[in-house]
Amino acid sequence: MDATNRLVAGVLAEISDLLEIHGENPFKVRAYARAAEVVGHLGRSVAGMNEDELEALPGIGKAIAEKVREIAETGTCREQARLREATPQGLPALLNLQGVGPKTVRRLWKELGVVGLDDLEAAARAHRIRALRGFREKKEHEILRAVGVARRGTDRMSLTEAEHLADVMLAAIPGEAWVAGSLRRGRSTIGDIDIVTLAPVRETAHSLARVADEVIDAGEKKISIRISGRRADVRFAAPKDLGAMLLYLTGSKAFNIRLREVARIPGMRLNEYGLTDHKTGELRQFRTEDEVFAALGMSPVPPELREDRGEVDLALEGNIPPLVDVQEIRGDLHVHSEWSDGTMSLEEIAAAGEERGYEYMLVSDHSASLGIAHGLDAPRLARQQVAIEQVNRTSGCTLLAGVEVDILADGKLSLPDESLQNCDLVIASVHSAFGQDEDVMTRRVITAIEKRDVDIIGHPTGRLIGRRPPVAIDMERVIRAAAENETALEINASPGRLDLDDIYIKQAQERGVRLAIGTDAHAAPELAYLRHGVALARRGWCGPGDILNTRSLADLLERRG
Repeated sequence: MDATNRLVAGVLAEISDLLEIHGENPFKVRAYARAAEVVGHLGRSVAGMNEDELEALPGIGKAIAEKVREIAETGTCREQARLREATPQGLPALLNLQGVGPKTVRRLWKELGVVGLDDLEAAARAHRIRALRGFREKKEHEILRAVGVARRGTDRMSLTEAEHLADVMLAAIPGEAWVAGSLRRGRSTIGDIDIVTLAPVRETAHSLARVADEVIDAGEKKISIRISGRRADVRFAAPKDLGAMLLYLTGSKAFNIRLREVARIPGMRLNEYGLTDHKTGELRQFRTEDEVFAALGMSPVPPELREDRGEVDLALEGNIPPLVDVQEIRGDLHVHSEWSDGTMSLEEIAAAGEERGYEYMLVSDHSASLGIAHGLDAPRLARQQVAIEQVNRTSGCTLLAGVEVDILADGKLSLPDESLQNCDLVIASVHSAFGQDEDVMTRRVITAIEKRDVDIIGHPTGRLIGRRPPVAIDMERVIRAAAENETALEINASPGRLDLDDIYIKQAQERGVRLAIGTDAHAAPELAYLRHGVALARRGWCGPGDILNTRSLADLLERRG
């Protein structure tokens, strides 16, 4: 996200939260939240837009447009300052607690005098929270745990952890069950696990108790457990309302709000059980999500797009674009072998590709400059290319002779042009000097993009989820340069990276930049990560034509022609 857009979106989101804490008009609250979403996913910087251009953005009227310009110019606005002054200093931090939203914060503040984390913990330990109307012992326990999490740090899961725990639960549930929530939508990190099931309540409760650390709550409609320290909720559905339940539990919150707005137009109310007619009280139930969408006059929206980023309006028009599917992928465009820091031989990579039905696999070992053991210098890269030719004589999956060349601090590449010219495809990546300022880092990457022999920019923002933040880089400039030079950007499917973010993927796709999905696999099991890359591509609105991996081998190599 553009740095200015990130700043503006953050301020608008904070204003929305503070307005709700103060009990102000809910339409005003929603307007600021919507504006934060729009700015946060905008493909150009708001800093260069005039008031007419700002007001033309969906959900941004004259009043908010003025504040956007004020924030872009000064870093804040009078409305934010007014609300902050009227709010106890420690109160906004409570919004970061799992299960604690602005309405809850308002009640804790107004009814219990809670103005910060210490107050909240004290109130929970003194059992004062359960005394509030609508709050019970369970809610108090959850808040106390959330306080503990906040004191320890982040509580979000990686995709691999979430998938593993979901698989354990699905195996334990004695009946049909489906993953919902952010895991189904393909988010990069997961807060908690949501599952919808048709299984019997009593048997499910008994089975889940055997795999859980603790059962938080068990009822006829929902079971909440702690599994390996993580929260998971299982909702029970009947076949007749499965569609509405799965739709609701998949979310996102913003998407669900938009669907409820759509339902209100013909006088209906949408919830997890179906559509209720306001006049007659009649409840319509749905066995599938597609039936719900049809009843709302919409074409189905894939789970990965359900973020309220324009997909609802397109679905109402019947214009949801086709998204790339994992079955359309013809190969993996980022794999490491034992020639550098991987564990697979060339023969094993080819066999794994053949087993997966791939047409090709790009062998892209590290260049020697990284200091990685056995990194490839020019002579070893040439010897590897000969070895790849030998494997290809008998393999049903073609190995592409590539390299992941390091982009040095000055933008130069760590291998000579002659070596790169002999490759089938070249990935260029930043692996050092991560602390450069935004302009220097941006020019560094663009210099590599402009190199004739560079085909793909690897993991463009350099993030390691939970371990290293993205580098300071102007992705709008990078995407523009990639479009101008016909250089692809990588969607790195490794769960530790998941780089690019879906925001940038969509911006690249809109500019016609091609994207390459690579697992960055260093061992055979990691080749399965490609599905994460496909999910990210889908979240970025990519169709098969946007992804290099859907091309035939001949079409792919034509890039080098």
